[in-house]
Amino acid sequence: MSEIKLLDCTLRDGGYINDWNFGEYTIRDVMTKLIESGVDYIEVGFLRDCGYDRNKALYNNCAEIANILPENRGSTKFTAMSLHNKYSIDKLEPYDGKTIDALRVTFHDYDIDEGLEYIRKVKDKGYKVFANPINIMGYSDEMILRLLQKINEIQPHAFSIVDTFGSMMKDDLQRIYSLIEHNLRKDIVIGLHLHENLALSYSLAQDFIGMKASDRDCVIDASMLGMGRSPGNLCMELIMDYMNKRQSGHYDVNPVLDGIDDHIVRLKQIEPWGYSTAYALSAKYNLHRNYAEFLLDKGRLRAKQINQILGSIEEKKKTAYDEAYIEGLYQDFQNKSVDDTQTLKDMAEKLSGKKCLILAPGSSIIRERESVEAYIEKEKPVVISANFVPDTYRADYVFCCNAMRFEMLPGKKNMPELVVTSNLLEMCADERLDGRKPLIVNYTDLHFDEAKSYDNSVIMLLRLLKKLEVSDVALAGFDGYRAGSGENYVADYMASQHTKGEEENKRIKERMAQMEKQMNICYLTESLYKCGE
Repeated sequence: MSEIKLLDCTLRDGGYINDWNFGEYTIRDVMTKLIESGVDYIEVGFLRDCGYDRNKALYNNCAEIANILPENRGSTKFTAMSLHNKYSIDKLEPYDGKTIDALRVTFHDYDIDEGLEYIRKVKDKGYKVFANPINIMGYSDEMILRLLQKINEIQPHAFSIVDTFGSMMKDDLQRIYSLIEHNLRKDIVIGLHLHENLALSYSLAQDFIGMKASDRDCVIDASMLGMGRSPGNLCMELIMDYMNKRQSGHYDVNPVLDGIDDHIVRLKQIEPWGYSTAYALSAKYNLHRNYAEFLLDKGRLRAKQINQILGSIEEKKKTAYDEAYIEGLYQDFQNKSVDDTQTLKDMAEKLSGKKCLILAPGSSIIRERESVEAYIEKEKPVVISANFVPDTYRADYVFCCNAMRFEMLPGKKNMPELVVTSNLLEMCADERLDGRKPLIVNYTDLHFDEAKSYDNSVIMLLRLLKKLEVSDVALAGFDGYRAGSGENYVADYMASQHTKGEEENKRIKERMAQMEKQMNICYLTESLYKCGE
């Protein structure tokens, strides 16, 4: 009777979360607990051309791996993974039975022959080899058949169905499995590696088990708590439990649960993984996940807008990530030009000779309200809030350049006059604006500055005021992001999981240093962006 085995890839795939820096104790303890659970394979990390650090699950050779493997290995086998162009085959020692039992080799659809030649060389050194073609969903049926013909000639230990972009559904799995089952040598194991973009990995794993031929050995990949580059992988604890209940499995789930409590839960705080709409959308179009990450990191787009941009990616650009290309699509989406000549002229007249106070949504406008109100009472400035309507201050204008923030404005009481950038033009027809007609200014003119882009609302507003020849500006609530603080904003709903943190703080501070040379800027509340702070 054929076997279904489980391979744990926590230390390898999970390493994308923490740069593989698990720490030596955690690496050893995770392996110990997985051995206690009876898992069939443990993938210990990557073989790469890199400097060795015993705290990381990255290795230069198998001797380094042998040093961290436990003496008591039970019946568990060990594997590592390598990408053929990121690890020199010359470094791979001949197999001696003391380290990994198998090497998993990945390759793209554009370098198949190079990947297969690498597999031949690994086999020649005595190791079992898993052939893991990246993004099998991007292969046509004809391409799969041609690849299988070559695989049959090389005869690796296993050939894996790798759903790299998490776009697979049940009918896709049935089609691809059927092609492989009927055209792959019977002595080659079929593997399955799933991602959680569509929240289907557990369901698809069960489907795979149900459709598996009775005379075919198979291996299913999973990781503890589904740890892996967002949105993550199949959960090892779930598939172990299913195997025990439905397939007479031999696994002890308790050590895995202990490992999750002891090590994995805290790692989830670094970069949460799990289902998200943006990654589901990237799977919808079978795209490289970095496209969704790029748009998420902008922190300025609604999910429906991300959907629009991802849907416009050309077929030839889908699988190989091109940052310049997606930046161009993003800018094209945002840059809807309008003739704002008259708008700028009218605003300049209203603000002529006046001081302006910008209210940003930092929590300091609540803590230091007394000093802010004293300034307002003394100077009588024009008050402009940035991307929000303050509850405790009266603003003359609200400036908005962010679709996510704009959605929160309609229906607010005591709505100031709206000044909106042109990327939000289509949203200005919102019925909740009660017929108000916002003042529209060009997004591009405020966003770009000497070939750099600054989509921070306060910087864009300062650039607008400079265009309007306002020379004196006070800032309040422009606090800067403090990691671990629960009080970065005046309201909880304004916090975002996509906040950019320290790097963005540094970038904004550098730009503010330039702005302070061009305008008289004073800070009424504490700010990380103030020069010298």
